[in-house]
Amino acid sequence: MTRRLAHRGHTEAFADAPPEVVFEIISDVTRVGEWSHECRGAHWVGPEKAAAPGVRFRGTNKSGIYLWSRSCVFTVVEPPHVLVWKTRGLMATFDCTEWRITLEPDGYGTRIVQTYELLRIAPGLDRFYWWLVKGHRDRRAALAEDLERLAGLAAARPRKETPDPRHLTINPSNT
Repeated sequence: MTRRLAHRGHTEAFADAPPEVVFEIISDVTRVGEWSHECRGAHWVGPEKAAAPGVRFRGTNKSGIYLWSRSCVFTVVEPPHVLVWKTRGLMATFDCTEWRITLEPDGYGTRIVQTYELLRIAPGLDRFYWWLVKGHRDRRAALAEDLERLAGLAAARPRKETPDPRHLTINPSNT
């Protein structure tokens, strides 16, 4: 056992909803607490209230008894397919993680792919985090559950109904 944090992760899920619906949820940072096991909430920082490259937000996280916050910035926003942001720890020179969510149309739904990569961490700090925050030792199951919750939120959103052509009535006065 290495007793270090995993520096990369990959999780996937399927949502019975189009990419636009999933993107609407993930790009609103105020909704992250609805689907994340660890990020309990987030708020916009500055005047912007929509995801765009350079827009900042702050998330509040909890794992076990530990509570902390992270400053974040969107780096890639390509609606409705790609959303990427970086998190920065207390001192950005010590740790920085990039999170990416890619949405791929799949039949009538969406394949959600989430990845993370630890871009920078001070020597020994990943071992300290591994020891301190047990929930970060193996995040695969928790992150998979996050995407399942996200998929459930997207699927629960009422769909715009398209009329069944068999039930359309032709008005003779319009012909």
